Amino acid sequence: MKNGYKLVWSDRALADLKNILDYLTENWTQKEIRTFAKKLDKRLEIIAINPRLFPQSKKGRNVRRSVLTRQTVIYYESIRDTVTLISLFDTRQAPSRLKW
Repeated sequence: MKNGYKLVWSDRALADLKNILDYLTENWTQKEIRTFAKKLDKRLEIIAINPRLFPQSKKGRNVRRSVLTRQTVIYYESIRDTVTLISLFDTRQAPSRLKW
């Protein structure tokens, strides 16, 4: 990562990523999976450099959201010099499942 904030993955964000990767492995080609991974890496790099770039979420005062794809939204919060990834939310789920 270039200069910026330290990224920390919450247990929930890691579980969400695993679920997404399991789904992609079953239903997408390796090329599509690599494209998703590159897009995720690039977005995390942008968030680490400037976490205030994306809008605040209605879920919490310090929580921000970044739409990665039509199906995936990244929720995170920044405190001091650390950005904590809260969730990689699958938008095909009911919004009521988005709790932390």
